[in-house]
Amino acid sequence: MRKLNSYIDHTILKADAQIGDIKKLVDEAIAHDFYSVCVNSSFVKDIRSYNKDVRITSVVGFPLGAMSSAAKAYEAKCAVGDGASEIDMVIAVGRLKDKDYDYVLRDIKAVKDAIGEKILKVIIETCLLTDDEIVKACELSEKAGADFVKTSTGFSTGGAKACHVRLMKKTVGDRLRVKASGGIHNKKEALEMIEAGADRIGASKSIEICEQ
Repeated sequence: MRKLNSYIDHTILKADAQIGDIKKLVDEAIAHDFYSVCVNSSFVKDIRSYNKDVRITSVVGFPLGAMSSAAKAYEAKCAVGDGASEIDMVIAVGRLKDKDYDYVLRDIKAVKDAIGEKILKVIIETCLLTDDEIVKACELSEKAGADFVKTSTGFSTGGAKACHVRLMKKTVGDRLRVKASGGIHNKKEALEMIEAGADRIGASKSIEICEQ
């Protein structure tokens, strides 16, 4: 296993985050050698102006995933243009639960087409899905060309669970990677996610996790 720090997307997504908070996030990510910072798309350009080297992950369609595919694709394209190297998009959860799989596939593919070779992670919001729906979401993400499937926004009814990470990893194998995010507060929980199959961890408590 590689260093725990290198798994972490150091995250701030709260509505009242200010520029000072974002700069602090970047400074912490550099100091602790985290993999990337993860922010809302409006901050991507500010971060790139502040630091040319830090990797930037931008969320898209966050946190509900219920906006139009065109809106998600445009937001993703703008974020990449502003300097993001990875996009974490929220799946159309209601459409998945309606079994409108063609819509879900097109929705993911629209974002992937908009960002080209950049990394796409699909947030499937596991707390709202049955196991069968989790499997289907992973299969659709793979078919659409995603690079990762991700557990959670952290803004719904629950966060990452090791059992869901394990199911996601079993479904995608080595073809896609898995990101566990939402409610990971300490080193023990982070290591449980990695042991279950997570290749990346999204956390706002990143420093506490790595210093324990």
